[in-house]
Amino acid sequence: MANNDALDNNLDEKRLTQYLESNITGFKGPISLTKFEGGQSNPTYKVIAQSGAYVLRRQPFGNLLKSAHAVDREFRVLKALENTQVAVPIAHHLCVDKDIIGSMFYLMDYCEGKIYWDAALPEIAKKADRSAMYDAMNLALTKLHKVDVHSAGLSDYGKPGNYFERQLSRWKSQYQASEIKPIKAMNTLITWLEENLPEDDGRIALCHGDFRLDNLIFNPEDKSIKAILDWELSTLGHPYADLAYQCMQLRLPINPDKNAISGLMGLDAKALGIPSEAEYVALYCQRMGIEKIDNWHFYLCFSFFRLAAIAQGVAKRALSGNASSKQAGKVGAMVEPLALLALGIIKNEIPIANSKQKQTTGAPV
Repeated sequence: MANNDALDNNLDEKRLTQYLESNITGFKGPISLTKFEGGQSNPTYKVIAQSGAYVLRRQPFGNLLKSAHAVDREFRVLKALENTQVAVPIAHHLCVDKDIIGSMFYLMDYCEGKIYWDAALPEIAKKADRSAMYDAMNLALTKLHKVDVHSAGLSDYGKPGNYFERQLSRWKSQYQASEIKPIKAMNTLITWLEENLPEDDGRIALCHGDFRLDNLIFNPEDKSIKAILDWELSTLGHPYADLAYQCMQLRLPINPDKNAISGLMGLDAKALGIPSEAEYVALYCQRMGIEKIDNWHFYLCFSFFRLAAIAQGVAKRALSGNASSKQAGKVGAMVEPLALLALGIIKNEIPIANSKQKQTTGAPV
């Protein structure tokens, strides 16, 4: 969805056009800018130029948390993945000169296709098509996790080993830096995660960091994935982090207003053609050559915590007037409910979607 109110950011179109024409071969203005709605982090614009359609992603204006809004990392990983099996838009140029539009930005191709926001896929009429789309998501994730990071030039894209320990420390710090008021459930969850860290098993992969339905562009004809978007949180890490993060949608409650975070809990996913958590994880394991996943409940709880920490950052930016979406306040209100959902998993109170049986603490495969 796009919004012409985007120009309240006072971007200098003339200067931007001159810069792009000087730095991108074949680029030609004049240009028009339209801001996309829906994102909570880096403001994103559709750029229509005489030479074609593009997308511009920039850092927010104002004071930013250290390591957040890393559009330079997004650009780097997009360039690295251009010649792999991972579907990404073509990235053209990174501008680190904040004087051009007020913040760092990069330009990539606009990718035609369809983005879906509701995990139940109500726009899709056929059950078989929904199944095909979830299969395509699963396949896309395994292709990403099979990327040879050395060949792609990404061997230094993150620190090797102890991924969850490092990520827990990072997001704990990010959460505390954005804390508006004490949330008991978050503090309890952090303590549990610190006390239940699994031993590092040595798995390292290129991780997207925000792999979910609405960060994918689908071909509406054959339901294949044309592009994976929003690589801001990508890094070298543990592949189970991406998998558990996507599986959260099976455990998140339905949000009827579709104005913040919404999931599939309460729906008959099987009747919709959507795989259960056990089926989805089993397919991933089959494609990756993995026998099973131990400590699955930890990876899920970590994912809920991480999303809650991200939501807290959105809430903080909304309070300071520096959030990029009108829904920022509503996303921020999800922090405590997300922490409570994770605590429910720990207490074995949250069932897997498609099943009335309570989840065990082992792998759902």
